[in-house]
Amino acid sequence: MRIAVIGAGGVGGYFGARLAAAGHDVTFVARGRHLEAIRRSGLLVRSPLGDVRTPPSSAVADIGELGPTDLVIVAVKLWDTEDIALRLSSADLGDPHVLSLQNGVHKDLILRRHLGEERVLGGTCFISAFIEEPGVVVHNNTLQKIIVGPYLAAQTTMSEAVHTAFRDAAIDTEPSTDIEKVIWEKFVFLVGLSATTAAVRRPIGVVRSNDRTRVLLSEVMQEATEVARASGVKLDETFVQTQMDFCDTLPATMTSSMHNDLEKGNRLELPWLSGGVVDLAEQLGIAVPRNRTVADILAPYIEGDSSPSM
Repeated sequence: MRIAVIGAGGVGGYFGARLAAAGHDVTFVARGRHLEAIRRSGLLVRSPLGDVRTPPSSAVADIGELGPTDLVIVAVKLWDTEDIALRLSSADLGDPHVLSLQNGVHKDLILRRHLGEERVLGGTCFISAFIEEPGVVVHNNTLQKIIVGPYLAAQTTMSEAVHTAFRDAAIDTEPSTDIEKVIWEKFVFLVGLSATTAAVRRPIGVVRSNDRTRVLLSEVMQEATEVARASGVKLDETFVQTQMDFCDTLPATMTSSMHNDLEKGNRLELPWLSGGVVDLAEQLGIAVPRNRTVADILAPYIEGDSSPSM
């Protein structure tokens, strides 16, 4: 399969390299020093499951440099989704299907708006990986899971082919017949984790052990769950409690990428997490005061700030 991976960071770099090692024709779209390093020595992925390295020819600087493609994997930050969708819509790639491994529930809405519903598959991933230095991606543990599924019946054959490609690359892969529900389930959890750890500026262990911030965590997820149900997604009545129980099993030091970005002064994905819950709730006529408060508290840091604690 001819595969283009847009974004060669932790997610795109890891899964793209695994697919390349399994024999697929994989090309990364990267930039900056990361791109330069890949062009010199290939992309190196260090993992407890075994290291892999792609050839130096595996990266380009722009979507326009890609040739005919069967599958496009989108793995960029959420704020780049609109631009990527526009560039894909005008690129001469044939008629590839597109699979986003980004977080959130807005990603596929944006891609489908620009590329058409029939081209966008549903998917989500579970992994901890990051760029250690230009040209090097580190996989933190053995978790590397992808869930993929069709939005439309006509996408079933391609969705099955993508599932097979990931599975044959020794990636833990699961097909889904209700991918929208799977994406929303992950979204609700991420909204709770990111909202509370960023607002409190402490890891999940602190959040869950304090009575008031534990309630905050539960209510943030409850609001997101209510938005999901109002959007037609059938989440179980016990879903929030199940997520709270899951949070109790997490390492006390675990935190969210948004908390890390806040502490580092990086740009935040807030508009697509708690801010995204607020936007969707407004469209549906639902009150989400907890998520709105979090979005308001963190609003000054959306574009990045070198001293968020001041």
